[in-house]
Amino acid sequence: MEILSTHDVTKVYGNQTALNAVSIKVPEKSIFGLLGPNGAGKTSLIRIINQITGPDSGEVIFNGEKLNSKHINQIGYLPEERGLYKKMEVGEQALYLARLKGLSKKDATDRLKYWFEKFDIKPWWNKKIEELSKGMAQKVQFIVTVLHEPSLLILDEPFSGFDPINANLIRDEILELKKNGTTIILSTHNMSSVEELCDNIALINRAHKILDGSVKDIKNQFKTNTFEIQFKGNHIGFTNALWSEFELIDINKEDEISKAKVKLLNNKKVNHLLTTILPEVEIVSINEVIPSMNEIFIQKINEFKTNYPNI
Repeated sequence: MEILSTHDVTKVYGNQTALNAVSIKVPEKSIFGLLGPNGAGKTSLIRIINQITGPDSGEVIFNGEKLNSKHINQIGYLPEERGLYKKMEVGEQALYLARLKGLSKKDATDRLKYWFEKFDIKPWWNKKIEELSKGMAQKVQFIVTVLHEPSLLILDEPFSGFDPINANLIRDEILELKKNGTTIILSTHNMSSVEELCDNIALINRAHKILDGSVKDIKNQFKTNTFEIQFKGNHIGFTNALWSEFELIDINKEDEISKAKVKLLNNKKVNHLLTTILPEVEIVSINEVIPSMNEIFIQKINEFKTNYPNI
C-alpha cells in the first residue's frame, strides 16, 4: 500500500516546466529515493508534497485522501538548505520549532531531552546556534524534523556536511525510523546511500520521470550478462577458449592472479562459460557484474539527453 502517490503532477514557472506529468508511488514503511541531477524537478515535487506550493495540474494522494492542510503535521521535512536562527539558543529554538509542529511544551521538552542525549549534544542546550559547527547544527535540525514522529519524513541531502561518524549516526537513525514504521523519501546525489538504504527509487530528469521501481529490480534490469573471473593460468589459452561464444571485455594480471570480464553471448549460461575455460585455467573466483546505481543513473541521464535533445 502507498502512503503517498502523485498522479500526472505538472508544475510550470513562467516559460519553465519544472514537472511534466510526474507520477510516483511511495510504499508505506519504506525508504524511497527521489533522484535526479540539479534542476531536474525534485525540489519542486518536494515543495508540492509539503504544500508550500500546489501543482498546476494532477493530484497528490496521502493516506488515501487528496493532500490537504490537515496532513501538514503528519509530514516532516529536512531541507537541503538548513534554516536555523543563529542568535537563538539551541534549546530555545528547538522547543519553538517543536511547538510549531503541534507538540505541547511538556511533550516537546521531554522528547528534546531524549534526542539531545541520544545525539550527545545535551551540553549545547544553552549555546547559541552560531556557536555550533555545521554538523552540530544539522543534528539539531534533524532532531526537530523527526521530533513530532511524522508518518512521512522527507530528507533532502541529509548527510551533507557530516563527518563519517555522524553520517553513520544519521544513517542508523533513518533505518531505525523505518523499522518503527516511518516512511522516508530520501533526496540525494549520493548513490552509495541509495544502494545502502533505499527500497524503491524514482529518477527525474528535465521535469520528466525517466525511471522508477525497486532498487533490486532496476539493478537486475540493467545487468548485461557479464561476469568477472579471477584465474591462474595462460592468457592465450583463456582468450582462445572464449573465441566463438563469449566476448572478452577486459583482462589484466596482478602477481599470479589474472582478472577478466567476460560477456555471455547467444543465451549462454554461466555453466557453459565454466565448462569452456576450466580445461585452460585454474579458476579462483567468478562473480556476476551487477551495475551500481551510480552507473545506472549516468546511463539513463545520458540516454534521455540523446533521445530527447530538445527537452
